[in-house]
Amino acid sequence: MRLSIISVGRLKNGPERELVERYRQRLEASGRSLGFTAINQIELSESKARREEDRRAEEAAAISAKLGNGVLVAFDERGKSLSSKAFSDQITNWRDSGREQASFIIGGADGLDETLRQKADLILSFGALTLPHQLVRVLVTEQLYRAITIIGGHPYHRDG
Repeated sequence: MRLSIISVGRLKNGPERELVERYRQRLEASGRSLGFTAINQIELSESKARREEDRRAEEAAAISAKLGNGVLVAFDERGKSLSSKAFSDQITNWRDSGREQASFIIGGADGLDETLRQKADLILSFGALTLPHQLVRVLVTEQLYRAITIIGGHPYHRDG
């Protein structure tokens, strides 16, 4: 299964980019033996449109152009909250049912367009707080790494 993190906005050099890269490398190394063949990070430019709705629509079109036919997971503060174990179980179910790709999308400063929310197989939230997309990218990458370690029985994740 190929995994892609598609996000609006570019990470500058600094601690957030270093953390994302560290978890991506760990994820890639741990995931190969478990059937996860690629970990792609796709950064898209933020829309320069004047109106918020237009920015969301332009960013949704850019995200949609990068999506394959696989699973779509959107991150949005209005989504549901899952435990790391439940998230891992969901990824395992998709992998074991033959899904070839999963895309994890992070919108820009104005959030995700409703068309993407409607297409999503799962909408997740890290809580009701508004978080900068740079931190959300770190969290998504770390949670994907954590999910892989749970699947592989690695002691990184500790329940309770």
